[in-house]
Amino acid sequence: MTAVFTGIGVLAPNGMSTEEYWTATLEDRSGIAPLERFDASGYPASLAGQISGFEAGKHLSSRLLPQTDRVTQLALVAAERALQDAEVDPAALPTYDMGVVSSNATGGFEFTHREIRKLWTRGPEHVSVYESFAWFNAANTGQISIRHGMRGPGSVVVAEQSGGLDAVAHARRTVRQGIPLTVTGGMESSLDPWGFVAHLSNGRISHVADARRAYLPFDSAACGYVPGEGGAFLVLEDATAASARGAAQVYGELAGWASTFDPRPDSGRPSNLRRTIELALADAGVAAGEVDVVFADAAGIPELDRGEAEAIGAVFGPDGVAVTAPKTLTGRLYAGAGPLDIVCALLSIRDGVIPATAHTTNVPDDYRLRLVTGQPQAAAVRTALVLARGKGGHNAAVVIRGLPD
Repeated sequence: MTAVFTGIGVLAPNGMSTEEYWTATLEDRSGIAPLERFDASGYPASLAGQISGFEAGKHLSSRLLPQTDRVTQLALVAAERALQDAEVDPAALPTYDMGVVSSNATGGFEFTHREIRKLWTRGPEHVSVYESFAWFNAANTGQISIRHGMRGPGSVVVAEQSGGLDAVAHARRTVRQGIPLTVTGGMESSLDPWGFVAHLSNGRISHVADARRAYLPFDSAACGYVPGEGGAFLVLEDATAASARGAAQVYGELAGWASTFDPRPDSGRPSNLRRTIELALADAGVAAGEVDVVFADAAGIPELDRGEAEAIGAVFGPDGVAVTAPKTLTGRLYAGAGPLDIVCALLSIRDGVIPATAHTTNVPDDYRLRLVTGQPQAAAVRTALVLARGKGGHNAAVVIRGLPD
């Protein structure tokens, strides 16, 4: 059973819609800037990929606003846009034929931070009753399901950066099990003071104040990454069912997936990222030479960048495949990153272009990595590999393939 993408919805730091994001990505327009929502002058880092100008009240009912964190508001809008793009009317479909699988790593920080402040400054009677669930990672799946009457399988994957890819892969599993349509993707937003402290606690955030130099994956000057908010939702359908309903377009197929865990850091054993790539290609029935581009995890940490370069080189050969990391324009979006890279892969297939890795200019020679930098690269893209790694050693990879004309 073939699972195909028929709708896309994006909210990203450098684009409030799919096409706005894609244009900004191709034109090297960044959404990384000094934090705007609180005074970060006392923090060791001050940059983030931020979505500016989003007003939830313009998109959602006044009833929903006090019940939801910003991350759920973003997820609701992105999911609705994906359905609109696919020209799906949920009310016209059987409710149990539609599912929702999402990923979120950080939860509703802003909502919880606000309510805890009320608890300590005004007393428990002032804490919102919605605090019982609005902070929860599963809130996005639940609210999307409720809003669109989707009573099929509902799941959430909580697995940091790799979770977004695993969620989309789980959506493919639900389609293969007989659910014709699943809304899937990932979204993050945790850029309030408490949330930013949580980001900083992992020790990987860049302290560089220059937005064009702070996040430089695969560069000799790499010194960490910039966190961000946003992500993407997609409509994933059984190809036969999509054709039967007259789907407006099919962007491509989720052809392969794999997920692994790394050994303990003190084990002396290597990362399983190479194995993840090989398993994903095998699942897709794709040879390494058929892959046209790799959308890299791009940690921005020298030892992790080197490890990823080595894994890619081991599978594809030194300088053997084009590699790119559009996330240098948004920051790392955790669970939102993988779905957004899937969007890039689908649009690369559609438009015949590979976006560049912004800001990175000096890739060490021994990485032997054919990184696309400077300008987008025109290419006939048929098959793309998307990689993601979460802190703690969780690896994921998906293969995206265009359909025959």
